[in-house]
Amino acid sequence: MIQRIQTVFLALMAIALISMLFLPLWSKTDPATGETLVLSAWNLKSYFLTEAGEPGKVGTIAQQGTIAIGMLAIAAAVLAVYEIFQYKSRLNQMKLGLLNTLLIMATLGAMLYYAYFVGNDLIQVEGKGTYEAGFYMPLLALVLNSLANRFIKRDEDLVRSVDRLR
Repeated sequence: MIQRIQTVFLALMAIALISMLFLPLWSKTDPATGETLVLSAWNLKSYFLTEAGEPGKVGTIAQQGTIAIGMLAIAAAVLAVYEIFQYKSRLNQMKLGLLNTLLIMATLGAMLYYAYFVGNDLIQVEGKGTYEAGFYMPLLALVLNSLANRFIKRDEDLVRSVDRLR
């Protein structure tokens, strides 16, 4: 049934992963030059900040593609939507939930790789940078995925207990 609580959690998880595609994930600013390196789901760009703190002209660091982050997030969101419609097979839903956990962890791993290894090498400044709003979306998706899996398992346990009584 589509009106179950795990459907809400899976839908919110898909929304969180899709919103991550449009939000900045991580940034680091060089205070000497005012150049800011921003990581998004699709690229790693540098900007020079204006007096108002807004991104101005393009920085000196070459843009790098980070398409792996975006593709992993899209795959996890599509899998969450597919998992919603597998409500007749709870065991299948639990397997898809486990696969989705792996995809979200891979997304987090790719984000941390680009932030700590690629981004830190491009701007040699003390500190690790700032986590932006998009960085927390996969973490929220992990929590929502675990909640959905817990309720799917509860439904499966309920069905098995009723079958035992027959």
